[in-house]
Amino acid sequence: MVASEEWSSAPHVRRYLKRAQADTAAVGSDAALLEQIPPGTHRFLDLGTGDGRLIALLLEQDPGRRAVGLDSSELMLAAARERFAGDARVELRSHDLRERLPVLGRFDAVVSSLAIHHLEDPRKRCLYAEAFELLGPGGLFANFDHVASASRRLHLEFFAAIDEPLEHEDPSDRLLDVHSQLVWLREIGFEEVDCHWKWRELALMAGVRPSG
Repeated sequence: MVASEEWSSAPHVRRYLKRAQADTAAVGSDAALLEQIPPGTHRFLDLGTGDGRLIALLLEQDPGRRAVGLDSSELMLAAARERFAGDARVELRSHDLRERLPVLGRFDAVVSSLAIHHLEDPRKRCLYAEAFELLGPGGLFANFDHVASASRRLHLEFFAAIDEPLEHEDPSDRLLDVHSQLVWLREIGFEEVDCHWKWRELALMAGVRPSG
């Protein structure tokens, strides 16, 4: 998550986590993301880790992995710390994604789930470039995120489909279409850039850092 007033509100955080977990479970996006993770992935970074749900999925897939999770919400980090209490494989750090990523070493994969859409568009693109620099050769960047619909009608249909009142729309959302983000990834230098999965306003976008 990125720092803003609503992420310091316990009711807002609880509602967001409940909705995010229900959405991803209902549409099968978790399996689509896990399919993209290369078998040799040992160390990975989770941008906007929230309560650590995505880290838990990747560790369940391969218990030998090690993870670094970044988030700016202390409420989210508290939930993640409780989830991974005593687990030496997981390092959790407070960081606002609006700021340049800290020096963290190299990763085999950089992943994110329902976090980057809170950033303004110029910062989204910069963050993608920073993720590229953190990846080793052949490393994967995968972003499962909330994206913009092509029209207001389709936006309203998305909220109806997830059974969420429009008045609960997150004021920190800064939605952008899939195509623009795929173009950015290619411009930055990622290869094999594609949208591997999409359902209405949810999409999995990924690219690989060249191995040469």
